[in-house]
Amino acid sequence: MPTLVEPMNLGDLLKYEAPNLYSRDLATVAAGQSLVLGSVVGRETATNKLKALDPAATDGTELPAGVLIVDADATAADLDAVIVARHAIVARHALVWPAGLTPAQQSAAIAALEARGILVREGA
Repeated sequence: MPTLVEPMNLGDLLKYEAPNLYSRDLATVAAGQSLVLGSVVGRETATNKLKALDPAATDGTELPAGVLIVDADATAADLDAVIVARHAIVARHALVWPAGLTPAQQSAAIAALEARGILVREGA
């Protein structure tokens, strides 16, 4: 019998958010990015657009701005998307990190998310 694999969904990622959409922000994902639900993103200072977190960058994307709560395929052009930006709880297992991120960089990013009010918790 074949095994079915269900992709992550918002319920897997977002465990709590404040009422009346307070936790969410509408933001623009920069062209050239293809990001999935749960991606930790930074905001490029010059354009105010979201890109995948890049701890080695110096353009603003080295700091987490939030977590995408939708898939955002902006490979062809800028795309509006929704992020959790504050006052929320997300599941650690559902976060999507950039390839090559070290444990120290991940810990620093989690601390920065928590400073924004986005708590990262273990759990289903």
